Amino acid sequence: MSDNKGVVYLGAGKVDVQSIDDPKLELSYRGKTRQCHHGVILKVISTNICGSDQHMVRGRTTAPAGMVLGHEITGEVIEVGRDVEFIKKGDICSVPFNIACGRCRCCKEGDTGVCENVNPDRPGAAYGYVDMGGWIGGQSRYVMVPYADWNLLAFPDRDQALAKIRDLTMLSDIFPTGYHGAYTAGVTTGSTVYVAGAGPVGLACAHAAQLLGAAVVIVGDMVEERLAQARSFGCETVDLKTDASLPDMIEQILGSREVDCAVDCVGFEARGHGGDSGVEKPATVLNQVMEVTRVGGGVGIPGLYVTDDPGGVDEAARTGNLSLRIGLGWAKSLHFTTGQCPVMKYNRGLMMAILHDRCQIAKAVNATVISLDDAPQGYADFDQGAAKKFVLDPHGVLAAST
Repeated sequence: MSDNKGVVYLGAGKVDVQSIDDPKLELSYRGKTRQCHHGVILKVISTNICGSDQHMVRGRTTAPAGMVLGHEITGEVIEVGRDVEFIKKGDICSVPFNIACGRCRCCKEGDTGVCENVNPDRPGAAYGYVDMGGWIGGQSRYVMVPYADWNLLAFPDRDQALAKIRDLTMLSDIFPTGYHGAYTAGVTTGSTVYVAGAGPVGLACAHAAQLLGAAVVIVGDMVEERLAQARSFGCETVDLKTDASLPDMIEQILGSREVDCAVDCVGFEARGHGGDSGVEKPATVLNQVMEVTRVGGGVGIPGLYVTDDPGGVDEAARTGNLSLRIGLGWAKSLHFTTGQCPVMKYNRGLMMAILHDRCQIAKAVNATVISLDDAPQGYADFDQGAAKKFVLDPHGVLAAST
């Protein structure tokens, strides 16, 4: 190693690629360091820019300057801890963004997004993310992964994995997260589905809904380039800048003002619709998905909501208190699923769907490969609404496979 570099958050609107320390098989906990015999070190093959990263870079969280970003990681094992039994040097693996111990009650029940042992301050941890345990991020050349036997998904065949790496890199977060939103909302054969947001997670959710058998998937957004990307793989779309109401627009497509299931892939930086499309209104999407979901239907909420938002529009929003029409949701007997996606519930099945050509997730989200050094420009383009999922290529592996 000794040539490690990473994408470092410097403050609101600023990231830079800097030299960072090589990872070690060590754990730091409340100022104490010990050996991490259950971990491995990965040479990062691909690592993606996520919308959740963008919230931090915009200054909309309490992320400290100096944080190495990145929680969507795929890499090759180059060093193995003493107690790792089943992951081998040379394995190419997907890294779930949830860091989990595999030992606590939540992990044993499959709720790996809220592991109780990997974050001293709250349940749940992730690489390179605010309030998620202080783990070093993977938008870098090398990274350490703890509890490797539990956390890593090793691909069965190296050559096959490299041939499909643009799709497989989506397994660390975006594809399982989109699938989780659709699945928990109840999408199944013949469903009609509304997906709020045509960013990468929204596009992944829409493709996941198709994989689950949806009859019609409607995607709403305000950026025409993103809506065009959704249409490119068979979705219907609605332009939320228009003055027509969302139920009216859905009726034009379905002949009905409601859908069976809806998914919020926007989160707390939501804006109003129509004439209010330039105004931040953080509860807009949550209220509208309740409005357009049929009685007894389901709502998935993979869109991020935070407990502390320094840039919130008012005092309530700054502490995650939003004005919801929860009475409407209650009266319609809707069910809701919130929180981080527990990636390990889905990643192996989605891997098999990719390897056996049942889905084309990289095409759906318009995966766009750039170098690690170009990450700052990728963040800037993403912030302007580019209809792309930026995949960082720290060692030139993806570029060489083109």
